[in-house]
Amino acid sequence: MDFELSWLLIALPLVFGFGWLASKLDSRQWKREQRDAPKAYFKGLNLLLNEQQDKAIDAFIEAVQADPDTSELHFALGNLFRRRGEYERAVRVHQHLLSRADLPRSERERAQHALAQDFYKAGLFDRAEEAFAALRGSAFESEAELALLNLYERTREWAKAAEVARHLEHSGTASFASRIAHYLCEQALEAQARDRQDEALQLLEQARKAAPQAARAHVLTGQMLARQGRHEAAMAAFAELLAQQPEAFNLVAKDYAEAAKASGAVAKALQTLQAQYQRSPGMHLILAMALLEPDALAQRQRLLDHLRTEPSLSATRLLLAQSNCPLAEDDGKLVSAALDRAVRPLQRYRCAACGFEAQHYFWQCPGCLGWDTYPPRHVEEL
Repeated sequence: MDFELSWLLIALPLVFGFGWLASKLDSRQWKREQRDAPKAYFKGLNLLLNEQQDKAIDAFIEAVQADPDTSELHFALGNLFRRRGEYERAVRVHQHLLSRADLPRSERERAQHALAQDFYKAGLFDRAEEAFAALRGSAFESEAELALLNLYERTREWAKAAEVARHLEHSGTASFASRIAHYLCEQALEAQARDRQDEALQLLEQARKAAPQAARAHVLTGQMLARQGRHEAAMAAFAELLAQQPEAFNLVAKDYAEAAKASGAVAKALQTLQAQYQRSPGMHLILAMALLEPDALAQRQRLLDHLRTEPSLSATRLLLAQSNCPLAEDDGKLVSAALDRAVRPLQRYRCAACGFEAQHYFWQCPGCLGWDTYPPRHVEEL
């Protein structure tokens, strides 16, 4: 009994010592692993800042392998893949995060948002729509709905875009009245293409109510009524545009003059055009007045008056084209050809946001996709 007790007294300190030593070794190993993981992370970050993305990705992968439970490293790696256009790998990273049962709700929502962005960038719009829709009620709801708005614009799903814009407006994100009006105008054009004229006019009426100051609905309404032969109603629509957006009236000055000729309201229309020209001179108005008053001498006088106040190559070209120009016929043709070439780049519309130029007026810029970014004047008149 004494022998067993003595061995027990010797063994207990030994067991305690070995346990303490093992715990110290585990602690050191844990601290070393924790130290190595941040080193790998900062190494990747440094490489990323030095624009060495391939090496940065390798460093982040190494860090993730060392500590697979670190969500921040997964997000950094997924974002890198997306920026490089490696969308499939980005999707796998974010789907792996979502598959983790221990992921907090905030991190899960963040991973869902990142996954939706992966699908959107990859052009997988159906899957992106589902992923963004899954974020309703989350901290990323506003960002998701703004992304859905852009997605629906790209896929030309105007009814869905209008619904999302209304929801954003009701939530207090911003005012989307102008955009909603554009979406209704797009739906009206689609209805018109299917020969549903009444439906198109109803949609344009909704657009005018949604954004009374927006020009496009007034423009399309007047043009549609004119094509239907309802010239007086078209003139009324154009007159409403003149009252709401005088600058945008340049876009329909010719249409207004043609409707006036067809309805026999030439004198009234000419007076309206002259009054608008006095407020805001422009070549669109001069050309519209020439339709109503085609007298060559009157047109020549208008061009000369315009040149005195608004130097313009377009006006000069038209003036030289007059039959009573003092230049010889051959010389006049040469000068006119040279002016035609010089004036062509100036008879374009230029986006005020990105500078994209186009021969035709766009309500949505093909370059930056901004709405209402084109001034309703040619480049030479800006």
